[in-house]
Amino acid sequence: MNEQAKIRVLSVDDHPLVREGLAALINDQTDMRVVGQGSTGNEGIKLFRELHPDIVLMDVRLPDMSGIDAMITILSDSPEARVIMVTSSEGDVEMQRALEGGAKGYMLKSMPPREVLEAIRKVHAGKKAIPPDIATRLANHMSDEALTDREVEILQQVAEGNRNRDIADRLFISEGTVKVHIKHIMEKLGANDRTQAITIAVRRGIIHL
Repeated sequence: MNEQAKIRVLSVDDHPLVREGLAALINDQTDMRVVGQGSTGNEGIKLFRELHPDIVLMDVRLPDMSGIDAMITILSDSPEARVIMVTSSEGDVEMQRALEGGAKGYMLKSMPPREVLEAIRKVHAGKKAIPPDIATRLANHMSDEALTDREVEILQQVAEGNRNRDIADRLFISEGTVKVHIKHIMEKLGANDRTQAITIAVRRGIIHL
């Protein structure tokens, strides 16, 4: 296959090992090649503008910004861009945000190489590539009531070990208001206590430790 006909891939990940592994896998195929590699969101945006790749593999968590925000920036410039988010976590909230933001696919770093290549080909052909277990997880949480920005902020503070009084002082609200927020958070997440609420929120990608 001539070079022009190959699927041109840009890979953005801050772990060199992941980037090199993906590049080796992709460049070994006859129908695709890696045309650029970046390690930050800003680098990814810059390389996209220079290279105009067919597919972008974008890590969700990058050192300078969220990969989802980098993707949204790319899509605001080039709505036709095809971005596949790559992650090691299975947080449905992040996935939901990525797909609503315009991601064409989702890949877990634990996926077999064959499925990674399949996802690239699928998205290049104009389809979406979402692994079945991710689709199921998203469906399971579809009807959940989302936490408000304030609730996420308070839960993040709780996770960092702050007491109700500290949180109240920091956010200029009363301690009673903090308690009411925490009660709502636990109801929405189906948690029995603060520790369980933190565990669920981290697993689902609502907060990060």
